[in-house]
Amino acid sequence: MNSISNIWNHPKTSAAGLLIAVATIASVLAQQGISLGSAGSGTVVTLVSGLATALLGLLARDPVATEPSSAHSTSSGSVAASSTAKMGAWALIALLLLPFMSGCSGASVAQEIVNWTPTLESAVATVDSTAALLDPSDAPVFAAATTGFDAASNLLVAQAKAYLANPSAGTLAQLQQQVVVFQQQVNAALLSAAKIVNPNSQQHALNAINAVGTAVLAILALVESVSTKAQVALMAAQSTIKLATVRTYLDEGKAAATMAAHYGEPVEQARIQVAQAELSAARAGF
Repeated sequence: MNSISNIWNHPKTSAAGLLIAVATIASVLAQQGISLGSAGSGTVVTLVSGLATALLGLLARDPVATEPSSAHSTSSGSVAASSTAKMGAWALIALLLLPFMSGCSGASVAQEIVNWTPTLESAVATVDSTAALLDPSDAPVFAAATTGFDAASNLLVAQAKAYLANPSAGTLAQLQQQVVVFQQQVNAALLSAAKIVNPNSQQHALNAINAVGTAVLAILALVESVSTKAQVALMAAQSTIKLATVRTYLDEGKAAATMAAHYGEPVEQARIQVAQAELSAARAGF
């Protein structure tokens, strides 16, 4: 009975909770490739998630300013403002996560993957020039750790463009395999760079590798979004160096800055996207 009375006494908070649940469930369904049919140029799941988030935003509007007539009304106003602020925070989180978590078509994801390739190519070029910044004794270790980056980048870019031109099961399978191969090379390189003793050399090496890793992680998340659960499981099974193993060497601040620059968005929003990408990859077994 208490639950029913709480719903009756706090309808706005209850409605907000329901909408948050709807948006979250829709996002999970989208991540698993469950669309529940098409709706315009998108899917039913994406439409439901968007509507739930929009309604949540309306519920979280600023409270109306009123003059308190007593200490009791002041206290009530503070509680109401606090409640509204909390719902506003939840609405903001839902709005920030929605673009990154919603299901996308194969064609739009293919284009987004290709859009990431200039960032990837620039990061790999930086890796090529980083050896000159290292202590002479550390340069060979870094060069050996990153020796396959150029070839892996060229192949991933070519396969991304092939998938954009023909988003078929065959081109997707090639893209799935190559992004995992590159992700594993990045993880192995991070572990090798961490063994560099000179602190300045180590920092330069980790920064360069992290820049490549950010682009690869973004592409991995995009590939995951158009892959079935079985395909993601197969990709994860090929991932022997897990994110948990290299998490200490990841620079999430720089990753967020790269993400923000790529999408032209606030860094705090990018931080949430990076965290979501890492969490999604870890849950999938990467």
